[in-house]
Formats: sequence, structure tokens, C-alpha cells
Amino acid sequence: MKKILIFVLIVILAIFSLWQISKSLTFQFTGEIISSVQTSDSLIALTLDNGPLPKYTEEVLAILDHYKIPATFFVTGRETEKNIEQARKIVQAGHELGNHSYSHKSMVFKSMDFIRNEIERTDEAIRQAGYKGEIYFRPPFGQKLFILPWLLSKEDRITVTWDIYPESYDEASKDAYRIADHVIQHVKPGSIILLHVMTKKKEECRKSLPIFIERLKKEGYKFVTVSELINAKN
Repeated sequence: MKKILIFVLIVILAIFSLWQISKSLTFQFTGEIISSVQTSDSLIALTLDNGPLPKYTEEVLAILDHYKIPATFFVTGRETEKNIEQARKIVQAGHELGNHSYSHKSMVFKSMDFIRNEIERTDEAIRQAGYKGEIYFRPPFGQKLFILPWLLSKEDRITVTWDIYPESYDEASKDAYRIADHVIQHVKPGSIILLHVMTKKKEECRKSLPIFIERLKKEGYKFVTVSELINAKN
């Protein structure tokens, strides 16, 4: 009985450890993962997940155009297929598209065929939108374990996570000024900022954009795409 209990405990600890590893923003078992970049320049990347959706894409693009800054949109394949014109507007405005899976389902403990399909269908939709640059991958919920990193590493593709995510803190997630304050307080050269701006519920996130963009530009930060940030690393 004691041996059985020890075995069960080991299994539980192993599963818990794997689950924690799957959520790591800075580690994966194979391939390159980037949550921020070491750079001596005051460069930062704004990344926006999910979508594109018609109403919110235009609103966000107008804000970015007003401040003349680029962003990297990690889009889902399903929404890109449905809203291809919005995806094309993102590309035409000079922004970057990244792959955020097709269905936005967790890619942990899924089959190789499922994961490959999620990646390839989204890549195809992104190319249909006219994007010709390198396509970085961001796992839904930041979760990855064995198969996903291995498939990406076979193609020398980079997993991009983040080091600033104000929505993950309850006290900062529901108010535009608190969201902006969180970004401003935690930003550093090489930071990758994550926000969700593509649904009605994320109005405060959209409202936060002008607040922290204007403040950080005044402080000397320059917004760049993820590609530009990676190419600028020391």
C-alpha cells in the first residue's frame, strides 16, 4: 500500500511539474522561445492577440496610425479566414502578422496531426492576407510542451511569448489607466507587451493604448515589430 501511495504521489508531482513547464514563458524543451530581448536600445514590441474582427480592427489600426507605431498581431486562423479583409488591412498598414493557432485551443496533450493542422491552416490564412514576412508563433494561453516546440524547431521557427501582460492581474485588468500604469511601471528595453483588444469586453484595453503609447514615446521608447526587436538583440 505504501509503495502504491508513493507511486501515485510521484505521478501527481510529475504531472504538476509538466503542467508548470507547459506554462513557462521562458523555457521549452526544444527550439527557441523569446519573452523579451536583450538590447541596449529603448525598443519595445506591442503584440495584440486574437481576431481580427471587423469593428475592433479598424479602431485599433486608427490608434496605431495616429501614433505612427507598428504592432504585431497574433491572429487565429479561423478569424483570419472569416475576416480576411481586416487581416489585409493590418498588413497594408505595415503591421506584422503572427500565428496564434487556428482554433485557439490549448495545444498541450494534443496529437501531432492536430497541432500541425492548427499551425498550417493559420499560416495559409496569413499568407492569403498578403503577409510575406517571417511568421512567428504564439501558443494559445502560452502553453506548449513536447510536440508543438518540436514541430516549430524543425522549421527553425521561434515561439514568442511576453514579459508584460497587465490583463493577468485582476487589479489592472478592468481599467484603462491601471492597464496603462502596469505597462509603464514594468516596461524595459526589449520588452514584449501583450494585450487583447479584439472583443467588446476588451474596451478598457483598447482605451489603454493611447495612454501608455504616448507616455512611453515621451520617455524615449520606440515601438517596433517583433521581427525588428529580435533583429536588434545584442
